[in-house]
Amino acid sequence: MALLNTTAAAARLGISPRRIAALIVAGRLPAQKIGRDWLIEETDLALVAERRPGNRTGRPRRKVSD
Repeated sequence: MALLNTTAAAARLGISPRRIAALIVAGRLPAQKIGRDWLIEETDLALVAERRPGNRTGRPRRKVSD
């Protein structure tokens, strides 16, 4: 069981550390807080690795006419 901080977890997933923090706050990524750092188990990264990119909510994109 390897524990990663938010910076190392972000590097593994190819996203920013702020996005990792947002996933933790949203409850989508389990983590434990030790001191000032959030620690994530390496095996838990699989929970968010297969996520859909982009924000699907909100205003639809404009249709492009040819």
